[in-house]
Amino acid sequence: MKNKYLIELYVPALDQIYNVYIPANRRIGNIIILINKALFEISNGEYKGSNCTNLFDRDSGNRFDPNQLVRESTIKNGTGLILI
Repeated sequence: MKNKYLIELYVPALDQIYNVYIPANRRIGNIIILINKALFEISNGEYKGSNCTNLFDRDSGNRFDPNQLVRESTIKNGTGLILI
């Protein structure tokens, strides 16, 4: 799957880890919106993301720029991310 990356997403608000495929040709901000919607659905409304939600690299703690394309970032298959 050249156009998608399988990442490990940790969501502290739910204390859960999810394996998620994300498209490489989307902006990180769009990915955050999609993840927020999916988490709202699978948590039966328990998780409510906001406009202030950000993605961070789990190893370095660096925040990803919401305007950057996923394929232009350091996100690759197996990358650990945190959604805060």
